[in-house]
Amino acid sequence: MGKIEVELGSEDKKSGLAGQFIVTKNTFECAKKAYDNKSKELKGKLRDKAVKDGTGIKHNKIYGSANYNTPKLETDIAAVNKDSYIPLSDDEANKYHDLLKEEPKDEIKESAAFKLKYSDIALKAKELVEKKIQASDQVQEWLEDIDLAKWIDSGRKYHEGERDQCAFCGSVHPAEHWEGLWGKLDKHFNQESKELDNEIDEVLLAIENEKRRAPNLLKIRNTFFYTSFADGLNRLLEQFATCSATYCATFDSMKLQLEKRKKDIFTPLIFDNTISIEQDLNAIRDSYEEMRKESDLITSELGKKQSEARIALRLHDVFKFVTDIKYADECITLEELKKAKDKAETNKSIGQTEMNVKRGKINELKAQLKDESKGADRVNYYLNSFFGHQSLSLKAIEDTSEDASSGYRFEITRNNKKAFHLSEGECSLIAFCYFMAKLEDIETKGNHPIIWVDDPISSLDANHIFFVYILINSEIVKSKNYKQLFISTHSLDFLKYLKRISQDYQGKKPNRIKIREFFLIERWGNSSILSPMPGYLKRYVTEFNYLFHKIYNCAVVESVSDSNFQDFYNFGNNARKFLEIYLYYKYPNGVEGDDKLLKFFGDDRLPTLFMDRVNNEYSHLCGVFERGASPVDVPEMITVARQIITKIQEDPDQYSALLQSIGVKDDLF
Repeated sequence: MGKIEVELGSEDKKSGLAGQFIVTKNTFECAKKAYDNKSKELKGKLRDKAVKDGTGIKHNKIYGSANYNTPKLETDIAAVNKDSYIPLSDDEANKYHDLLKEEPKDEIKESAAFKLKYSDIALKAKELVEKKIQASDQVQEWLEDIDLAKWIDSGRKYHEGERDQCAFCGSVHPAEHWEGLWGKLDKHFNQESKELDNEIDEVLLAIENEKRRAPNLLKIRNTFFYTSFADGLNRLLEQFATCSATYCATFDSMKLQLEKRKKDIFTPLIFDNTISIEQDLNAIRDSYEEMRKESDLITSELGKKQSEARIALRLHDVFKFVTDIKYADECITLEELKKAKDKAETNKSIGQTEMNVKRGKINELKAQLKDESKGADRVNYYLNSFFGHQSLSLKAIEDTSEDASSGYRFEITRNNKKAFHLSEGECSLIAFCYFMAKLEDIETKGNHPIIWVDDPISSLDANHIFFVYILINSEIVKSKNYKQLFISTHSLDFLKYLKRISQDYQGKKPNRIKIREFFLIERWGNSSILSPMPGYLKRYVTEFNYLFHKIYNCAVVESVSDSNFQDFYNFGNNARKFLEIYLYYKYPNGVEGDDKLLKFFGDDRLPTLFMDRVNNEYSHLCGVFERGASPVDVPEMITVARQIITKIQEDPDQYSALLQSIGVKDDLF
């Protein structure tokens, strides 16, 4: 134990394992402090970001996170640290902010279809520009001078009717002059040319109407839409303005061609058509309709969209937070500090374990020493209380030598002095008491061991045999602190006491187990066998009980058979021996022979005569040769047996005890 204590060392002296433990403990405490401080610092930043008054996410009304806390912030941090997370741009963040300001909008009505007329007008214009007039008798001069022809044609408007005076020069012309003039004009300016001219005017009017209508086909009111559509609507307005202007410009070439034909109504032209942009204008309307439908959809899902916006903005805020505090670097630092702490803690635990092992070993040795000291006290208790040996005692002494294996040794003393010469009985007695004490040590008590007590009364005198039985019965049997108990002996006196141990049964029928059995170990040649103990040894407490049982069997027999004939054959010896014992204890005054029988049976001499004959004739064959050659007289023996039982019945307490000793519950006599 001293060597182990040196290995353990001292914390005060900083030696051994205890000294090494102080170093590892200090290292651990420093590492733990560094880790705890860093962890506390990072947790403080997270806590402030999550719940700090004024600046915490919990108090930001935009996010609507009244129940926000640090664990939820850690969940959001894990989300923004995923590769799948894409940070918001400033424009996207602004749009989300604008979306959160929105109130539900009314449904926007569908815009009217444009119904553009460019294709129809172009088709008509082409027809008119390229149309040929089937006319005759035109004035060649007028055909060659378009301006003159136009002047003449327009002047007709001022001279048609009953006018007889020239509107240009004021000259008066005769009627025949006018008739000739009108005829000539009608031939040149026929009905077909008039119709073409009118049609061209109609197309030109249609062109002007379409040009006036086109810029107003799409009316966009930004107030009807959510602010997120503002940029798209503005771009759409710009596209529509540009496209509608281009659309109107495409009519200019068409108009010029029509006007040119109108000036020279009789000369067909080749129509130069421009590319139509009707599809572009209709595409703009389609885009507008998509925005309108999307806006109406937002109205129906505004709550969901705003909730998504809040989450997106909150995660964007968290992303900026982890970026600003360099959260990833903080976590790496914290993990390194944790590894250092864990390593130091492991070293500390190893050191603590090694110390505990050493201390446990020391405590175990001390406990063993203490237990052995108690064991020695227990041995002395048994010696003094059960066997009355006040002078002999056992003392446990600590062994401090280096080669000591258990740390203690025992010393036997007599009258407090070391004893050197012990008798064989004293050695056996001390060994047995030590064995009984070992059953109470820390390694045995409560473990229900299998116990073998091998002839504990060897070399002991008769006075000690009973006390050995008492000690076994009270300390082992009644405490039931064993799984199985085996007791061996060569002594019939000790066997007599062992028969008193309980013979109860365990369990219920039909699987009842008898908890006590008796066996004999018999030698056969060079080996031994274990066999059940005969009934005459295990059944009766003494020979006296056995003899009474045989007499009782003869007294209550109804008929003689092979199964009970042996009792009658041995009746003479059994009766003689029983009466010798019985009468000795009844009349212990030295009276011999028939006098005791006369006193026992009283004034009736007949039983005495019968008993005397049995004693003299049936218990001996020597000198009575003819008796040995005659059959056994059973009726006479039954009579004697009944006379003996009848006399014993005069003491009911004794008779009842004798019946109980032979296992008779219902008396048949």
